[in-house]
Amino acid sequence: MQSSSPAGRAGRPRSAAADTAILAATRAALVDLGWSKLTLGDVATRAGVAKTTLYRRWAGKNELVVDAVAELFDELELPDRGSLAADIEGVVLQFAAILARPEARSGLMAVVAESTRDDALRERIRTSIVERQKRLVLEGRARAQARGELPPETDPAEATRTADLIFDVVAGAVVHRTLVSARSADEEWVRGLTQVLLWGLAGADGGDPDERDETDDAAGVDDAEPAAPRWDAAGPGPLSAR
Repeated sequence: MQSSSPAGRAGRPRSAAADTAILAATRAALVDLGWSKLTLGDVATRAGVAKTTLYRRWAGKNELVVDAVAELFDELELPDRGSLAADIEGVVLQFAAILARPEARSGLMAVVAESTRDDALRERIRTSIVERQKRLVLEGRARAQARGELPPETDPAEATRTADLIFDVVAGAVVHRTLVSARSADEEWVRGLTQVLLWGLAGADGGDPDERDETDDAAGVDDAEPAAPRWDAAGPGPLSAR
């Protein structure tokens, strides 16, 4: 587990067991009490620690709840299932399963709502949850490049923008599906999302659309809309439409 909690003050070393108990108690309190009724005193009682122990670690409820939610998302791992498509499906299903847990739903929705009025809280969400989980995009892209499924990227700035966009598309779609629409992100839906994402990546590697249009015009090629490529979860590349 990665920890984003602030460094402890000088003196007795922090207890990892106490941190784990506090974060678990915070998630339980969110489910039982909701954001508005959750207090550090209640969390301390549930965790079996003194209230001062919490204040030595977290400045207040906002920071504590973000770290409690972030710990859940640190459970995400990118499986190696043999292809980029299958890897994406595996991690998205994990993400959806975490969001289906009451403590994740309660915590994430609460801190996002509070962050609309608190810039510092929004920044903590970005650094503790969003930036930490972008590791999955970077790992997946590097693995796909090593397999030859994606081309190497020579422009670091463009590579960063692409990674940000991929993360935003996946996270935004899954959060909207599960928390806003309250619908299941089942295997069929995840497979469709993966195909849309990979279609976009394939298009991004196809060069300048204007240049392609000029080439097609010169060759007398129709301006018809190309069919979306099909991606097989067991293989690395697009298949012909079925």
